[in-house]
Amino acid sequence: MYLLTSKRNLAAIFLLALAVLLIACSGTPESLTTASTASAANIPNAGITVIGQGKASGTPDQAQVQVGVETFADTVSAATAENEATIQRIMDALEQLGIDQKDIQTTNYSLWAEQIYGDRGPEGIAGYRVNNQVNVTIRDIDKVGQVLSAVTEAGANTIYGVFFTVSDPGQLEAQAREEAMNDARARAESLAELAGVELGDVVAITEVIGQPVPLMDYGMGGGFAIAESAVSEPSISPGELNFQTQIQVTFSIR
Repeated sequence: MYLLTSKRNLAAIFLLALAVLLIACSGTPESLTTASTASAANIPNAGITVIGQGKASGTPDQAQVQVGVETFADTVSAATAENEATIQRIMDALEQLGIDQKDIQTTNYSLWAEQIYGDRGPEGIAGYRVNNQVNVTIRDIDKVGQVLSAVTEAGANTIYGVFFTVSDPGQLEAQAREEAMNDARARAESLAELAGVELGDVVAITEVIGQPVPLMDYGMGGGFAIAESAVSEPSISPGELNFQTQIQVTFSIR
């Protein structure tokens, strides 16, 4: 009799627990709708994401140019001595034009033996070639032509592209950034209107800055060899620099 009573009590407890569980899991349609809406509101990256573009233009105020000297001689000592003497004349010419030593940097120095080849392969050494290149920063844009003429007269026989820049790009970058942000907001507002939603606050911003600049090359392949008689001052046009930026912006929606 006691055993039967215990089984009935256990059955009653199980049924009671099951009923409580069903009541807790069940809810009114209204409460389910509210929970669903709250969940949707918390979905990561919910909103409108656009990419705004901005551009600002300015006039360059400085330039960089690669100046090189290539020499050839029967011996290493003769090739290096001739090259060093020419480089020193170039340095002196740059100093006379007011170019600071800190604005002259060696970018390449190479020495190699030129082989003589016959039907059976290498047959000996024809001589030795030395190549010495320096990068010159010209902070007075009006002196670019003078610098090119002076280094040519001093013995430079290779000159590579003139690269124009601005010494302080911060102001142009700020203008491009502001334009990109305005463009992003205009795009987002247009999308929000088309979707029938209201634009909210900015929740994420990612910026990518680009600085394309014009590159002026002399001759083919980015450089050229200069004849000894070519000492006239070249005409140089700095043109205009465009600073571009892209900003990816995510707005919340309401």
